[in-house]
This record gives sequence, structure tokens and C-alpha cells, in this order.
Amino acid sequence: MADPRRLPRLDAFTLPRGIYLDGNSLGVLPTAAQAAIERRLRQWQVHGVAAWDDWFGLAERLSPALARLVGAHPDEVIATGSITVNLHQLLATLHRPEAGRRDVLASALDFPTDLYALRAWAERGGGTMRLVPSRDGYTIDAVDVEAELARGGIATMLMPVVQYRSGQRFDVRRLTAAAHAAGALALWDAAHSIGAMPHTLHDDGVDAAVWCSYKYLNAGPGAPGGLFLHRRHHARGPGLPGWWGHDKETQFAMASAFTPAAGAGRLQLGTPPILALAGLEGALAVFEEVGVDAVRARSLALTERLLLLLEQQVPEVRVVTPRPHPERGGHLAFAHARAASIAAALRRRGVVPDFRGPDLVRLAPVALYTRESDLDQAVAALRALLDAGEEWLEPSTGAVG
Repeated sequence: MADPRRLPRLDAFTLPRGIYLDGNSLGVLPTAAQAAIERRLRQWQVHGVAAWDDWFGLAERLSPALARLVGAHPDEVIATGSITVNLHQLLATLHRPEAGRRDVLASALDFPTDLYALRAWAERGGGTMRLVPSRDGYTIDAVDVEAELARGGIATMLMPVVQYRSGQRFDVRRLTAAAHAAGALALWDAAHSIGAMPHTLHDDGVDAAVWCSYKYLNAGPGAPGGLFLHRRHHARGPGLPGWWGHDKETQFAMASAFTPAAGAGRLQLGTPPILALAGLEGALAVFEEVGVDAVRARSLALTERLLLLLEQQVPEVRVVTPRPHPERGGHLAFAHARAASIAAALRRRGVVPDFRGPDLVRLAPVALYTRESDLDQAVAALRALLDAGEEWLEPSTGAVG
């Protein structure tokens, strides 16, 4: 049982040089993840193909730890694919347009890959994608989501647990209930929330969810993501059947007919990338030791400290992340007309933030490895560069994920 009062030592991670505040794009390397990858490499080196005797059920063995992070039963989650692949799989499996209900619903601020997948399946079913607009350009009002659902015609809603630009957190239970009341499925993207806060996907009644594992989970670039499929949908066959989603007991019978595996595991497609999956294996061990409740408590303390520092020392920037704890994810975003140049200048000064066009700088103090002194120094560097005049006004190099 994890001790909720204890966070890992800093030597549990290999930190980049400088002050790293971009863990919401790519988390740092846990030593446990490196050790797990090296262990799987040695198995390949020593045993060759015989190593599959151990690798075969690796994704399924990670399900209990993932389930604890998202508030699910182990058979409702599986480590597999990417957000894009998993979204297409879930939509192929669950999205059922019918007369009078063919449209899909998302927010105008959703991550592009969510919108690409939704639009494709809406058009395939003869519907359209409807976007809930933002009133301020940074956040979405839940009342507006509910109003759009109440208009009718929605077959599937997809929302982020935490909005990637501003760090706004949504009430999953409230909007899931609203979707169901309107006769729509409720799908959620937990990319910017898993590993930063607890979830209760099963109890909230969520139909399905996706996430990646390279942000707050720290599983490494290209590490497999994951998906959640509520037990009430487990009788459905996958919309996109694949070899690795076959029943594990008979997979190597090589039958031409597909027999789905139990639970969410049936939504797997091809052979998993074992070395990348090993990064997730090691990264999850950190959360098993600490407990996600402790992570959330420290995350809120760090973002609160950062918020106060920005308000007190850099009043010319405007924090657009909601202030109430229930409405805040694991990162803060501030708006400034020179945001791209600010982000680039901070990197030159040894502080690593993230820029999102046209005017946002995102700062992610990650509970597992960010210290209070990091935040003090980062805000001091921001204050110093704004005081330095125009010398720091150089273009940004851009950002990802």
C-alpha cells in the first residue's frame, strides 16, 4: 500500500539541466523506467524470441496500476496505442449515428487530434461536428456544453478532463450525466490529467476514455497510451479487430475467426512495442509507491504557489487558468502579447516552459520532481527578462503535444 504522505526522492528521476516546467508535454526520465527498459533489452539480448514467454501479457499486467490512476476496474483499461489510434478504435466501436442523432460534440479548444477523429466519424455517419465556443478564448463554460447537448441530435460527446491550453479542469460526472440525459455517449480525453490527479471514470459513468503516457506519467516519448471502456460496453466487439485483441488463451491457434479478449483488452490492435511499454512499466512503479492522492495534493500546492508568485511579481501577465482547485489541472497558463518571445527567452535563461499560440505560456510544476525553489527561480527569471527591455524579443522555436 502506497504511503500517501511520501513523495519520491529527486534521485528517482534524471532531470534535464535547468528548471524543467514542461512536464505536461514530456515528463522527465524516471530511473525505474530506465531500469525497466534495460531489463527488457537484456531479455532480448539473452533470450531472443524466447523472451516473449514473459512479454506476452505485459500490457495486461499493467492494467491494475492504470486502473488505480483512473478509477476503474482492471478489466476496463489497457495500455495500448496512441490517443489518435485509440480514439478511432473507440469511435468505431461505440459511435452509433441514427436518425435524429448523428452529430458529435466537442469544444472549440480541444486538442486537434480529437477533432480530426471526431470529424471523420461524424461525416462517415452523415452528421456534423459541433463545437462549443469559448467565451474568453481560454476556457469553456460547462453551461454552454449542457445547452448544446440539450439542443439534441448529438450521438457522441468528447471532452478533455483537463483542457490542454489553459489547464481548465471539467466536472466529468456532471457533463457525462448531461450527455447521457441527451441520449449521447460520453467520451473523455485524459491526456493532461492522468498522473496529475485522481479520476473516477467508472463511478462517473464515463463510456470510454483515452490518454497518453508521456506527460505526467513520465513513460517516455512514444510510450504506449491507454484506454478505458466501461464494463457495460464489454459485450461489444471491437470496431477495428486486431491480432493482439484476440482472446489470449486461443490467440496462437491462428483461427481465421476473431474471438475477442475479455474486457478492454479486446480493443488492442497490433503487437505492442515492448521496449516502449517497459518505460510505462517502470513509470507506473513510481505512482504505485506514492499514490495519486498525494500527487494531487502536492500539485495543487505547487500551482497555488506559482499563481501567487506570478500575481505578486509579474502582474503584467494574466493567468487564464481557473483559480478554484476543482477547476484546475496540473499546469498554469498565462497570456501575454509577447508569449512566444517570452517562452524562447526563458529557455535561453535555463527555464523550460511551453508556448501555445497565439499568446499563451504554459508552466507545469510536476508534483513528483518540481521543488518550490524551482518556481521561485523561474518567476525571478521571468521578472528579470521583462525588466531587461527588448533584447529578449526573439521568435520561439515552437512546441509539441
